[in-house]
Amino acid sequence: MAADSIEFQIRKPAPALSDFVESYWMLVNPSDQPQEAVILPDGRIDLFFFADPAGPQRIVLKGLESEPDTTTIQPKTTLFAASLTLLSAEYLLNTPIAPLLNSGTVLPADFWNGVAGDLTNFDHFCDRISRQLMSLLRDDVDERKRKLFALLAASNGAITVSELAESVHWSSRQINRYFNQWFGLSLKAYCTILRFRASFGHIKEGKLFPEQNFTDQAHFIHEVKKFAGVVPKELKKNQDDRFIQFSVLPQT
Repeated sequence: MAADSIEFQIRKPAPALSDFVESYWMLVNPSDQPQEAVILPDGRIDLFFFADPAGPQRIVLKGLESEPDTTTIQPKTTLFAASLTLLSAEYLLNTPIAPLLNSGTVLPADFWNGVAGDLTNFDHFCDRISRQLMSLLRDDVDERKRKLFALLAASNGAITVSELAESVHWSSRQINRYFNQWFGLSLKAYCTILRFRASFGHIKEGKLFPEQNFTDQAHFIHEVKKFAGVVPKELKKNQDDRFIQFSVLPQT
């Protein structure tokens, strides 16, 4: 994907939503040609709102990815998205996303009262969806789960299941049951995804060696290839800017 052929914008949520929403973003393919892109596993849930001039709007809920996902962005298409934390599955979406591991499902057009609106302005989209999410906030969030996800985020997954269990006063068995039932993978597998995601910036800077608690260089290369489909050196090259998360990282 040529860097000058796409438009990308991103916005962080209001502090009151930060436990549930990581970011809002917009991706536009203004050209007359389809653009291939690779979505890398990054440990988040995505709500996609497609504005396609050739057809009706679509809303797609994507679960966690444990492998690279190649997709095509059609010509003259605008994609709006809300990237959600795992805590949002239970407290905003009210449904397990385990069945959506490495897949997605199309939602009704009136999802969240048609929150997407006309999908012509990114700021308006962010404002509308923020108001909707604020209206869904609940006061019964399990504080063990809130602390669990805060520790995972702060450590970039470089923390053991036993350490988490001791910190949040929730048994390892219960935590793993929760992850498998709600998200479709174990906590250990999720931590590996977070460590991979934390390596994006280092790899883009050309630091092609472990920096996020990988056992050794061979383990690092193996994990990057498993999640990206290529070795760190090829990921760093990001030929044709096809790896979206790399293309939008700030230059250093």
